[in-house]
Amino acid sequence: MTGTRWSRLAGAAAAAMLTVSALSACSAANSTQRAADAANPWQSTGATTSTGPSGPREGVPDSDRQATNGDGGETDRLALNAVADIEEFWTENYSATFPGKFRPVSELVSWDGDAAERDSIEFCGMSTHELVNAAYCGADETIGWDRGVLLPELVEQFGEMAVVMVLAHEYGHALQIPAGIATEDSPGLVTEQQADCLAGVFLRHVAEGDSRHFTLNTTEGLNGVLGATVAVRDRDPDDPDNVHGSAFERVTAVQMGYTDGAGACAGIDEQEIEQRRAGLPVTFEEPDEQYLQLDITENSLRDMATALAEILPVSDTPDYDYDGVPARCADATSAAPAAYCPVTDLIGTDVDALAELAGETGAADEPLSAIVAGDYNAFVVFISRYTLAYQNSKQLSLTGADSAGLRTACLSGVVTTALSRENSNPRLSAGDLDEAVSGLLSDGLAAGDVNGAVVPEGYLRLDAFRLGVLDGESACLAEYA
Repeated sequence: MTGTRWSRLAGAAAAAMLTVSALSACSAANSTQRAADAANPWQSTGATTSTGPSGPREGVPDSDRQATNGDGGETDRLALNAVADIEEFWTENYSATFPGKFRPVSELVSWDGDAAERDSIEFCGMSTHELVNAAYCGADETIGWDRGVLLPELVEQFGEMAVVMVLAHEYGHALQIPAGIATEDSPGLVTEQQADCLAGVFLRHVAEGDSRHFTLNTTEGLNGVLGATVAVRDRDPDDPDNVHGSAFERVTAVQMGYTDGAGACAGIDEQEIEQRRAGLPVTFEEPDEQYLQLDITENSLRDMATALAEILPVSDTPDYDYDGVPARCADATSAAPAAYCPVTDLIGTDVDALAELAGETGAADEPLSAIVAGDYNAFVVFISRYTLAYQNSKQLSLTGADSAGLRTACLSGVVTTALSRENSNPRLSAGDLDEAVSGLLSDGLAAGDVNGAVVPEGYLRLDAFRLGVLDGESACLAEYA
């Protein structure tokens, strides 16, 4: 964020990313170097409230699909089963949206990114030595993956369904030109978000229980998949080689396919993306802006409170206490670092605890991490408590994770868009939305009702926030009545 006296940092240190798409013969996804073995809160989000299994089905025979240079190991079997289910889905559903019939890719290729150079093969005209990647190559219509480094780390960080997501994305690239929704000259941002969207279409198929080899629950299973999507985001929006989009944009594209089907993916083009981006910060405006943070202090929170009163005005402005959350509140029991007490119309904040939500940026943000550290992850929690006061002024119910909680996340999205305006102070900058997305998936505090109750489905929390960002207050009040 930017303000009168301070600046902010966009999400993360630049990730060491490699992309095959720079080759004229290839259309490929990004690769990522090894990630640190850090604790990952995304893996356990919602695990205790899972409504069913998520991952490979037990007792189902492996596909007979084969990969050139495969080793027959567990990782290749996971990838081949994923491809088999993806192909089965599009065989049955492709013609319902796109012209002609589905045509499978010509070949699947597996390699080990850790293999010695003498043991490496070629994929898409380049050596697979130290190629930590999964990609579609348009030159020969093949899909390949690194079974040695990338796929095992995706499983470790986000679960087996992350591999399914990645391959569904790559297969999305294989569909684009035959389906007529992209050309060889289409901008990378368009083709990448189309591929995310097409992956979302397949994920919905899995979540509905119709995939032969896999199941996907909508709590920790889908949370992990979206976490993997966030991990492979554009870290520096000013870099012209970054074409995947921000975490907010990637998750939006996946959700478009998941919710609205393949037709929504066909509608993604430059104009649609620009319309979604309208008014939102997508580049850094000041030198070194991505390396600066807006400190979470009583003064910066007071400035935010002033902005909130202008964005969502109430007849009686709530009181603020920056010495901690309310110790006693007859009609609220939240233990978050910021809480709203309706009976006293008071927002209490433990400033130091709230500041901890911003996390540490720089080296702590590894290339394969879905944790986007930054100031707005903390500010959006504070904002969400004000939106409860706003709802209270409208005599709306403040309890219920799936009603008041999601309405709170949605209205926080409304505020987020308002803070992006040119004359806003504080003002959002590139990366802030990704910080909010990260927090909404990992802990969901900004989607808590007055008691801090949060729906376990990160997908729903993000969907509510996205609705507010893109469609405004009236959509929030209508959707979560």
